[in-house]
Amino acid sequence: MAEPETPKATVPAPTVPGGRWKTWALVLSLGVNLFVAAAVLGAGLRHHREVRDVGFGPFTEALTREDRMALRDAFMAAAPDVGMRRRTAAEDAAQLAAALRADPWDAAAVEALLLRQGARAEERFALGRRLFLERLGQMTPEARGALADRIERMLDRGRKGE
Repeated sequence: MAEPETPKATVPAPTVPGGRWKTWALVLSLGVNLFVAAAVLGAGLRHHREVRDVGFGPFTEALTREDRMALRDAFMAAAPDVGMRRRTAAEDAAQLAAALRADPWDAAAVEALLLRQGARAEERFALGRRLFLERLGQMTPEARGALADRIERMLDRGRKGE
């Protein structure tokens, strides 16, 4: 006759004293550190992003730091309303989100919003194009040649990545 199996005692898993709050503290600390790092990186890139956003396109990468700063300064002097542009862009994004959720769908409202955004973008691009041409006109033939060389190198790198 076989002996009946005796139930095995379960041993609770070992716990680290205060482990749960430490995990949350670690997650919170990591989140704060990532936020700070993103803010610092964003501040550092803001200058570069602002120059690209005004219509200098891919050539921005080929410009010297001095040229990028001069173009940025010229743009800021010609259009000092950066804060207003950002607020308007944020308002447009909020309006677009609302229009996308609207039921019934109003394609005309979305189109009008997109046309307004496009018109503002074209104004910025036209100003950037004018300032870029002015800066090119201020360069020596050697500086323009060096810029052309950097643009060609960028194109070559792009072709190699295809």
